[in-house]
This record gives sequence, structure tokens and C-alpha cells, in this order.
Amino acid sequence: MTYQPVDPVAELVRNLKKLPGVGEKTATRFAYHILNMSREETQAMADAIRRITEEIKRCSTCFNFTFTDPCAICGSQSRNSSLLCVVERPVDLNTIEKAGIFKGKYHVLHGVINMLNNVGPEDIKIAELLNRLPRESIREVIIALSPTTEGEATALYLQRVIKPMGIKVTRLASGIPMGSSLEYVDQYTLTRAMENRTEI
Repeated sequence: MTYQPVDPVAELVRNLKKLPGVGEKTATRFAYHILNMSREETQAMADAIRRITEEIKRCSTCFNFTFTDPCAICGSQSRNSSLLCVVERPVDLNTIEKAGIFKGKYHVLHGVINMLNNVGPEDIKIAELLNRLPRESIREVIIALSPTTEGEATALYLQRVIKPMGIKVTRLASGIPMGSSLEYVDQYTLTRAMENRTEI
């Protein structure tokens, strides 16, 4: 059997297609752009990818991606430790931080309840959230999940299990379009939604 070498461009395209929102055409365009970069630029990119796989981990408190444990937000003495904002993904935390609208702390669920895909409360970081609340004397939990069907179901579940603990539970105000992802909400809308959050 004759050995057939793997085309490195085709291999790069195949791997780039694993990124969200990247199809065949976009992956091919990216691949040829990389081919036109200098060796130093491609080496820097490869080193950055290697570093995040080797050095980035999850904060043991909030579960955000970090290179220190606890992360800078959890370790900060200037944040309001009685306010906890619950988000689905690290990218959502980053979106809120970039807007500069919240000075409390966070908890990243790493998913939402989705019974159709067999994702229940035990499959995301809800148990860890419930353990944090009394330990850290949290007074208010702000649920900042995308207004999708799964996000709504998760928010209702969190309300049901947190309110009996005597902790105020609020949600981002309306204004974020139903079905949209928090990642793509503009800063003004996100600011108004945070400022006008409502108790549930």
C-alpha cells in the first residue's frame, strides 16, 4: 500500500472548520491568509494556541477561564462580593466586563439546562453555585443568561432553588431580543438591562 501524504493545507482547513461559525469557504480563506503570513507571525499564533492549552484552566471558584487560581476577579478585594452574576459561558462574562457595568463577582455555568440534549442541572455548574451562596454570604444573584428557551428554563430552575435560601434573585431587564445570544448584545442595551434588572 503506497503512503499518501496528508495535504497540510487541507488538514488546516479541516481543523479551522471546527471553529464555531466557520464553514468550508471561511476556513479556506483563513488557511490561505495564514500561508501568506511570515514565519514569525505563524509561530507566534502557534505559540499562543499552545499556551492556552497548557496554561489556561478554570478558576476553582467561578469556573471562568484563567491562568491564575483564583482568577483576578475572584481574588479582587475591590469587587462587591455580595453580588453574584450567573452567566452561561466565559465569553458572556467577558462581554459584561467589557461593558464595565458590573462590579460584583461571577459564576459561569458552562452550559444551560437542555433536556432535549440530555443536559440536566447536574451536568452544569449549578451544584457549585448553590454551595457558594451561603459560603460567600451572597445577597443577590443576577441571572444573566441569553433569552433563549434553554436560558429561560435554566433561569426558572435557578429561581426555584435559590429563593428558598432567602437570597434575592434578579434577571436582566427586557430589551435583549428573545432568542439572541448575550455575546452579541450591544453595550447600551446590556447596560440598560443590567441597571433595570427585575426581581423574580
